[in-house]
Amino acid sequence: MQVFKNIYDYRELLKSNVKKDIRGKYKGSFLGVLWSFLNPLLQVLVYYIVFPYLMRGATIPNYIVYLVTGIIPWSFFSTVISIGTTTIKANEGIVKKVYFPREILVISQVLSGLVNFFISCIIVVFFCLAFDVGISIHIVFIPIIAIIQAILSLGILFILSSVNVYIQDLEYIVTFVLNMLFYGTPILYSLSQFSNAGILAKLIELNPMTSLMEAYRDCFLYHQWPDIFQLGFVLILGILVLVIGYLIFKKLEKGFAEQL
Repeated sequence: MQVFKNIYDYRELLKSNVKKDIRGKYKGSFLGVLWSFLNPLLQVLVYYIVFPYLMRGATIPNYIVYLVTGIIPWSFFSTVISIGTTTIKANEGIVKKVYFPREILVISQVLSGLVNFFISCIIVVFFCLAFDVGISIHIVFIPIIAIIQAILSLGILFILSSVNVYIQDLEYIVTFVLNMLFYGTPILYSLSQFSNAGILAKLIELNPMTSLMEAYRDCFLYHQWPDIFQLGFVLILGILVLVIGYLIFKKLEKGFAEQL
């Protein structure tokens, strides 16, 4: 319960950190916050042009919307993990000089990522309407899926951000793993294309991001309710990772000032 008390007591610091993360991401750039829209759009364009020639992506109906509904949630996950891993080191000065619950830094990264994701969902809705997929009542489930993803991401970040203070090569390993996980998640392709791939198909299926991607597409693309059992599994996994991650974070937090 102490963690909730800390968050409440330092809620203003949390709010200011979230605002700083959102506003400061593209500070000084000419297009500013528009890059939140342009980055995923450019990714979609590249994959839409190139990927059908590399694999059978072109056989997927409404492929461009299929891409958008995968790339936007993936961008939420990968950006939060990659930036959040270095958040303690990036705030070295304040960590050394001022007392505050260090978990605030990690939580603010996930919350700012969540806000950016909801803003980016405008792109998904636009593509659904522009390519005659349409929207349905099922999109009301999107915030629930996003919160489940945020819980999982927060648990992972508690571990990565604290360990990265001690093992500084970790951030480079995380970048490599994210690149591998991108291709191990059905973002550019359909899971059915790997139906005869044996253990590889099983690994992709067990990937929690696969369940999340399918849930987003159920709501946005296929106009049906997502599989509650799959989402329930990801939620339980996320809570488990969150609890373990927080315990690891609090254990390693004691040495942050000395290591930085």
